[in-house]
Amino acid sequence: MSTSLPASASAQDATTFADLGLDPRVLSAVHGLGFTAPTPVQAQTIPALLAGRDVVGVAQTGTGKTAAFGLPLLQSVDPDVAAVQVVVLTPTRELAMQVADALTSFAADMPGLQVVAVYGGSPYLPQQRALARGAQVVVGTPGRVIDHIDRRTLRLDDVRMLVLDEADEMLRMGFAEDVDKVLSGTPAGRQVALFSATMPPQIRRVADQHLVNPVSVAVSRQSSTVESVRQTYAVVPYRHKAGALARVLAVSDADAAIVFVRTREAAEEIGNVLVQRGIAAAHISGDVAQADRERIVERLRSGTLDVLVATDVAARGLDVERIGLVVNLDLPREPEAYVHRIGRTGRAGRTGEALTFVTPSERPRLRQIERTTRTPLVEITIPTPAQVSAHRATALLGRTDARLAAGRLDVVRTAVLEHLAAHPDVDPVDLLTAVAALAVGDEGPSAEVEYLDDAVRRARETRHEETRGGQVAGNRRRPGTTGPSGRPRYRVAVGERDGLQPGALVGALTGEGGLTGKDVGKIDIFGSFALVDIPSGLTPEVVDRLGRTRVAGRPLRIRLDTGPQSSRGPSRGERVHRTHA
Repeated sequence: MSTSLPASASAQDATTFADLGLDPRVLSAVHGLGFTAPTPVQAQTIPALLAGRDVVGVAQTGTGKTAAFGLPLLQSVDPDVAAVQVVVLTPTRELAMQVADALTSFAADMPGLQVVAVYGGSPYLPQQRALARGAQVVVGTPGRVIDHIDRRTLRLDDVRMLVLDEADEMLRMGFAEDVDKVLSGTPAGRQVALFSATMPPQIRRVADQHLVNPVSVAVSRQSSTVESVRQTYAVVPYRHKAGALARVLAVSDADAAIVFVRTREAAEEIGNVLVQRGIAAAHISGDVAQADRERIVERLRSGTLDVLVATDVAARGLDVERIGLVVNLDLPREPEAYVHRIGRTGRAGRTGEALTFVTPSERPRLRQIERTTRTPLVEITIPTPAQVSAHRATALLGRTDARLAAGRLDVVRTAVLEHLAAHPDVDPVDLLTAVAALAVGDEGPSAEVEYLDDAVRRARETRHEETRGGQVAGNRRRPGTTGPSGRPRYRVAVGERDGLQPGALVGALTGEGGLTGKDVGKIDIFGSFALVDIPSGLTPEVVDRLGRTRVAGRPLRIRLDTGPQSSRGPSRGERVHRTHA
């Protein structure tokens, strides 16, 4: 049986963190981080946990629950005891890292207190060493926590508090047995805080079994996120989704965007095609190595990456202030996942945009989402190619004053005057219009295509292209030190037999080499190697860095191509994939 916090408790009237009974060392860190008034979940949870009570909290992402449990748990830790005293379980690696970072910042004025994050997809040894050094707080995913317990690198004998963050998601992901094992392995009398966005029967059973007379804390349904996000949808046939996405991104004023898709394959395909279109994009999914995922998220945070294409693996625990737009390219399987997806924007008082693509047959599922969020979604029309050109032209013309002020336009002015003199019938306004159209990539009606649809189609065709014997080998240009028009050509030690795809190679070159999609030219993929034209060439430092980059499980070992390795070129039957980035 649970009890609610009395209305007369100080938490209900608190206006500052100092009113909640926090230790001066914790308060110092809170003030240093710029925190002022506690959020509702913090005002209700912190006094209950400080009083030693178990807590069941119904709170969704973006409500401030990390500080709600994080501040009191730090106050319960003895920094002089080199043993694990608190365990926080989270459903994903991203959330584990985020919570660990937050707790570390909260403990800035508590010398000797160590926080370590443990999660799958990362080597065991560094985590083992951190635990052996006497970390007092462990934040981790259930599976990796169990692994460390089984290896005896993590002992629960001294655990004073256990936190289950986003318990409903952990159970949905199949961690019920692991969560129960961790709970059962902690000492009797330890304190438990359970937080969940929803409270289905299985979460109630966990609370009834493992918590003692918990205080119930509930905050309103994610109003801080949902109400600050403008939610829209567009009906888009499946085959046109990629083109519609490109046009949405082209006219968006958001600093950065996350695009959610349902499968790993879609994440890679859409991410790579965006890169090929010159967009600073990357993708993450369960197939992307953890170190790479961390690096990608840091690029998104620092501003060197503008669009992240992701599966739901990134839907929780990813808080990047720059994100102003969330696009659901595919509808999530569950309405609750929609809430967590759009929670990546509109956080902490900021506003954001959420656009969901639905096919005509998916309208009923859209109604389910509206019932879950209690918010009607507004239907919008996807920008046309002409509107995209107009948007880009307006932005281009908006930069002209600054360019005029910068000077050094004599050469260009002379060229314009000579053109007008040679074409006296041309209206200067018409000339400016044509120049602006060309500058924004508008080649005219004959070039109007669904921006990404053709690129996706080409990528798919390239993957399925298979040449026959020497027919292609005899006709193709032999590898040399340069590609078409004398462009530098590079050789990588990964090919068709390794499962190399053009998009994966482009992604590696842009992600690790600092290139853009436009910097990458023609790609030929052979059985055991590939050739790629890079018109601007690569510095020795970039070659060295790219050489160690792994694609399709193997290092690229990139180097300037020195010509055919034998006089005969590829053997008969060897596949050749050709594409242009």
